[in-house]
Amino acid sequence: MATPSDENLLLCYCACPDRESAQAIAQALVSEALAACVSCVPGMQSTYRWEGPLVSASEELLLIKTTTARFGALQARLLSLHPYEVPELIAVPVAASHEAYAAWVRQQVA
Repeated sequence: MATPSDENLLLCYCACPDRESAQAIAQALVSEALAACVSCVPGMQSTYRWEGPLVSASEELLLIKTTTARFGALQARLLSLHPYEVPELIAVPVAASHEAYAAWVRQQVA
């Protein structure tokens, strides 16, 4: 069954510098019904350029489950909480999922 485009699921990725900031962001997004669930994956190693030099840093990855309708508000809140000057926030449309889980996500962020 197709769903309206504003209710399509998104899986968002966000890297955080430490457990404390990852947990604070995760708790805010879920408690404010901007995300149904945020999974924190510790121990990620990222390599990138920032303002010239090559950087390698340990980070925590947030896997954020939400809908397209909630993405704008989620993005604004995440940017207000995140300690990085330019935080990573990448939203990927979910092509297929377990429909009962998808319905639960939609319900949590409605």
